[in-house]
Amino acid sequence: MGSSILDHFRNYSWLKRTLLVIAVCTFLTSSFLFLTPPGTFIREYLAKTVITTQHRDWAWIFVGAQRRDQMVLEMQNLTEVNSVEKQDLQAVQFNKNRPIESLVKVEDISGQFWKGKKMYVYDPRTIRVVVPDKQGEGERITSMVQRTGAVAGVNGGGFNDPDGLGNGFAPIGAIMSGGEILYTDQEGSIPQHIVGFTKEGTLIIGKYTIDDLLKLGVTDAVSFYPRVIANGKPLITSGDGGWGRAPRTAVGQKADGTVIFIVIDGRQTHSVGATLKEVQDIFLADGVINAGFLDGGASSEMVYNDELITSPSSRYGERRLPSAFLVFDHPDEVKVKNVWAGLTTIDPGGAYDHPDFLKEQAELKAHPPKATPKPTATPTPSQKPESSGDPVKNGGTTTQNPSESNNGSGKPTSTGKPQTSPTTTPTPTPTSPASSATPTPTPGTGGGTTGSGGSSTGASATPKPSATPTPSSNASQGQQQGNNNGANPSQPVTSPPAKTE
Repeated sequence: MGSSILDHFRNYSWLKRTLLVIAVCTFLTSSFLFLTPPGTFIREYLAKTVITTQHRDWAWIFVGAQRRDQMVLEMQNLTEVNSVEKQDLQAVQFNKNRPIESLVKVEDISGQFWKGKKMYVYDPRTIRVVVPDKQGEGERITSMVQRTGAVAGVNGGGFNDPDGLGNGFAPIGAIMSGGEILYTDQEGSIPQHIVGFTKEGTLIIGKYTIDDLLKLGVTDAVSFYPRVIANGKPLITSGDGGWGRAPRTAVGQKADGTVIFIVIDGRQTHSVGATLKEVQDIFLADGVINAGFLDGGASSEMVYNDELITSPSSRYGERRLPSAFLVFDHPDEVKVKNVWAGLTTIDPGGAYDHPDFLKEQAELKAHPPKATPKPTATPTPSQKPESSGDPVKNGGTTTQNPSESNNGSGKPTSTGKPQTSPTTTPTPTPTSPASSATPTPTPGTGGGTTGSGGSSTGASATPKPSATPTPSSNASQGQQQGNNNGANPSQPVTSPPAKTE
């Protein structure tokens, strides 16, 4: 019986055999993924990873739309719960006898699925928040470091990141530097997710109002989450943290005041990315008592001695960002100007004005890929070619569908930007309308991003920029990461993102 089936299978053509093998593999894989507990775990794990990127809507492929929305809500609720506990500011006893030459130390770190860098900053008072130098677009961290003479730096808070191609000038949440509030999209009495430092150098992580931050003496801060260690207690006690694997940027502080920045590469062949719990465990092994995440995803990067020492996951390399934590030999001499002062609207940018994206599209238009010629049917010896003079043979006519449209990426859409009316050319070229406004907020991956880049507040919504960057604006927020991503995780309804990429 078995041999007759095998002989019958061998008599199939190669096409039939291939299709049969594909059908059997599909059946077995689907049965495993949807009918077994390990398969369910794998599907939910993949869904969590997608939720923290710019494409969270696609998570329904693995778990369905209803379960996806439920998972997003669970992640948001956990983030909110973990942010409530207030810090014991007396827990940090600074080591003031450290030699002045030991400012920072950078180490390579790695795990089973990731590689990254860990930077020790021995005097937290040397850390400052730095923002772009000009209005209208964010700034790459290598540029910030070179411009300000900093020793090192990592990416900071989340931002609004349309299409994963935002200009990096539309922050989400709050930005403080040198004791000055440079940006906030919430009133002073509304709690926001904060990662910052007091003037004494104590790391503050959790949900605080602007009024709280001023009372605590916080001088430098950005907005992002989640918090993973509070007053010496790990907050992820089961599972992997629920955000899948992605590029990560995180910060923690030891009891002697030492600050540790961690940047994990991700979404690349040499490094897939780390889970939240893996990063939490690195901090715990170093004796960290308070820790949380910054924008992740495509925004994650570390710069040391004017050199980018990590590998951002964006195909365009370093991203333009609205904020960074930089380390200085002489932090008191650093002056950070408020580039958002006086603005009433902020343009977050997008595909329509991203210089690298537009250049890429122009090159594709100038050198389109060659079309693969379609093979023509050749009559077999048993077929008699028709001798009819009819130009259409065998009833086969060739017609072109007049409604067929060119959906190339030459004409992207963007948040808060008027659409260009279609032209008569087959492949429209993106136009970048002049904008008298400047940026709006979101995170990324960022993460934000997402950071990681930016991500949306709802389960399947795209983040919308705030109408105004003033403290009285109650802007809607969503994440990286950036993001991003280089985004950047999905952001809780009441607070800024992540970039979560």
